[in-house]
Amino acid sequence: MLKSSSLASPKPCICKVPNYLRQVNEKAYEPQLISIGPYHRGKHHLKAMEERKIGFLQQLVEETMVMNASKYVMKMRELETQARKCYEQPLCLDSDEFVKMLLLDGCFIVQLIRLCLKKDLVNYYTNGYFLALIQDILLVENQLPFFVIWELFSVIETGVNQGMFIEAVFDMFFHRVPGKGRPKHDLISVTSEIKHLLDFTYHHCCHPSSSEMEALNETRNFDMNFIRCALELQESGIKFETIEGYSMFDIRFENNTLLIPKLNVDDYTESFLRNLIAFEQLFVADRDVKHASDYMMLMDSLIDSPKDVEILCQHGIINNMLGDDKAVAAMINSLGIYVCHSHNFYYSGVFEDVNKHCSKRWNIWMANLKHNYFNSPWSLISLMAAILLLLLTVLQTVLSVLSYYQ
Repeated sequence: MLKSSSLASPKPCICKVPNYLRQVNEKAYEPQLISIGPYHRGKHHLKAMEERKIGFLQQLVEETMVMNASKYVMKMRELETQARKCYEQPLCLDSDEFVKMLLLDGCFIVQLIRLCLKKDLVNYYTNGYFLALIQDILLVENQLPFFVIWELFSVIETGVNQGMFIEAVFDMFFHRVPGKGRPKHDLISVTSEIKHLLDFTYHHCCHPSSSEMEALNETRNFDMNFIRCALELQESGIKFETIEGYSMFDIRFENNTLLIPKLNVDDYTESFLRNLIAFEQLFVADRDVKHASDYMMLMDSLIDSPKDVEILCQHGIINNMLGDDKAVAAMINSLGIYVCHSHNFYYSGVFEDVNKHCSKRWNIWMANLKHNYFNSPWSLISLMAAILLLLLTVLQTVLSVLSYYQ
């Protein structure tokens, strides 16, 4: 169970993105519709949603048939001291303002969770406004402590247990998180470890399958020998296939084939990945695996040009919903800027096996042949013409020899 009493002295778990990451694409870390928590509160372009928050609170009071919101206010006031400790930067909000923020932001999120509980969000999953809202709720700087959301929810929905709560939160983000993800019952078992909603999705994404665990146990020393891009790997005889892994990070190299789960690339993908990576860079120790950061290092190695994106799209590994291979390549390449991979690089075994394949003499010869003679129709035509000319020359020589002896 997630109990606030177990978090008497919580460590800071919600902080601002460091400038060295932010400067690459500042917009990716900024909410577009709604502020959650103190860091973006009061910004002019987000003020319209403050009225919606009040409306959600009023709706909540009416639906739960309580006389007023004082019961919820009291609960938030009880959690104020603990909640403040979750924010790394000093907060300028006084007690009343901070409690008001917890209440309004918390009730807004709780109402979304209640809609998931009733399965009323199904029709929203393809709604652009709703998807943008969910994206804002998954920003590093736009968070409430997870225990605040649970405590508020448990006061409002007295007949709902924690398992049902976790399942509803799971459903809220299911369509935004790549891969099957962690089983719901497994998420329930680690609830006390979850810091906030972005951390919830991180736990969801980073649940390793049995094959991933085997790969992790076999993690080898990584000597920074990057793998080649998709085009060059294809020329070396490596195939690409999409697989349905438990997570987007479940990548394997088997029988000369790179098996990679599908990545849907849309208008929200960059922001989601950047915030996942930023959270990991801030809170995952160097000695531990940084799944998202290592994943981006692998994808950055595979993609050097729009042609690489085209190859991965042809094999179903990338679903390019942007419609522009050049834009996808630029996005993937920029995601790894200033990002540190883990000391125990997650894909060290994959990199080593791929590089071993590419270093074999036959594969090098085939790669050079394909690159020099089969990379365009004109090269192929020139090669065929040269072969035909050679055959005709040989034939002419043979005929000349035969005619001489006759």
